[in-house]
Amino acid sequence: MAHNPHAPQGPQDHDPAGSTQMFQAFVDDQDRNRPSAPAAPAAVSSGPRAGVIAGVVLALVVVVAVAWLALA
Repeated sequence: MAHNPHAPQGPQDHDPAGSTQMFQAFVDDQDRNRPSAPAAPAAVSSGPRAGVIAGVVLALVVVVAVAWLALA
């Protein structure tokens, strides 16, 4: 097997630019400054679901009517 001189050598956990460490420090700082809010229960809404059901029923009625007129 050939040796690849461009392959990284040694441990790979070092970030030469330090951007990973800076990002982790930024995220940690944001987490410490954010107050913990209690989770709000999800609101139950049947508005969009009722509209989708009505649309499907209407489309089914139209398809049945067109098929009945085509076959009559």
